[in-house]
Amino acid sequence: MKSQIRIAVIGLGAVGRGVVTTLDRMQKENTSSCIISAVSDSRSACIMPDGIDIEAMLAQKEKTGICGDPALSSRDIINSAPYDILVEVSPTDVLSAEPATEYIRAALARGAHVVTSNKGPIALHYQELATLAKKHHVSLRYEATVAGAIPILHILEHDIIGNKINALYGILNGTCNYILTRMSEEGLTYPQALEEARKLGYAEADPQADVEGTDAAIKVVILANTIFQKSISLDDMSITGIEQVTDDALRLTAGCDTTIRLIGEIIPDKNIYRVSPQILPKTHPLVVDGSLNAITLKTDLAGDLTFIGKGAGSFETTSAIVSDIFYILQSG
Repeated sequence: MKSQIRIAVIGLGAVGRGVVTTLDRMQKENTSSCIISAVSDSRSACIMPDGIDIEAMLAQKEKTGICGDPALSSRDIINSAPYDILVEVSPTDVLSAEPATEYIRAALARGAHVVTSNKGPIALHYQELATLAKKHHVSLRYEATVAGAIPILHILEHDIIGNKINALYGILNGTCNYILTRMSEEGLTYPQALEEARKLGYAEADPQADVEGTDAAIKVVILANTIFQKSISLDDMSITGIEQVTDDALRLTAGCDTTIRLIGEIIPDKNIYRVSPQILPKTHPLVVDGSLNAITLKTDLAGDLTFIGKGAGSFETTSAIVSDIFYILQSG
C-alpha cells in the first residue's frame, strides 16, 4: 500500500463535505494516510497533488459559493488529477444515472478505485462497471447506495459467507416508513404525514420516487444484481407505493395489533422481486419507527438475521463511504 493515498471527491453537498471533513480530521489525528488531492462542486474544482487545505477550501466555498477555480470542472479531475480513489457523490439523475456513470467509468479505466453513493450507476450498469473494475484490478464500492448506515453489502459479501440467502425482506425507504409510522401512531392523514416529512427534511420537495416505491425498488435491484448475481431492472419489479394507504386502513390494522409497512422483497429461487405495502404484526422485527431502515435475511445456517439502522442522512451516508474507503485500503 502506498504511504500516502490520494483521494478525489466529486460533489461537495452535505455528503461530500462530510467525507472531506472526516478524512481531514483523521489525517490530522494520524489515524489515516489519506490526503484529499482534488475536489469539485457544480461550478468549480480544486486540484492540489500534495493535499488540499480542507478548512480553507470549505471557508472559500462558504464565502464565494465555489470550492476552487471556475475554469476547472469535475471532468478535469476525472481525466487528469492525481488520485488513487475517486469518491463519486455528484448530483445525479437516478433514472439516467448521469453524470455519475461517466465519471465512474472513466476513473475505473484509469485504474483508480471508486466509492459512490449514487444508486443509478449501480442499478443500471453494474455488470459493465464491475467488469471494468476487474479488468483494471481496482475496487468498485457502493455501500452507501442501500440502507444508509446499515453495512448490509459488507454483511452479505463477507460476514455470512457459507450461508445460502433464501430470502431478503426490508424497509429500504425512510421517507415512507416515517409517513406510515406517523399515520399509524398519531392518526395523521397521508397528506398531513407527507407534509410533516417534508418540513423535517425526510421527504424531498418532489417525493414521487419515495412514495411510489421507486427508490426502494432501485435498492432491491442493486441487491439482486450485486449480491444474488441476477440481471434485473426496474421493469422486472412489481412495485406498489404507499399513496393508496389510508388512515382508515391503518386504524383497521391497529385494531388487530398489526400495522402497514412498505417492504422490499427478494426471493431468488422464485424470481420474486417486489416492493409493496404489507400488513405485519406490531411485534415483527421489521416494524421499526420513524425513518429507520430494517433488513431481515433468511439464511440456511444462521437462521433469520435482522439489521436495523438509520436509512438516510448525510452523516449515515458519510459513514458508509468512509467505511468503503478503508475497506479498500485494508484490502490493498
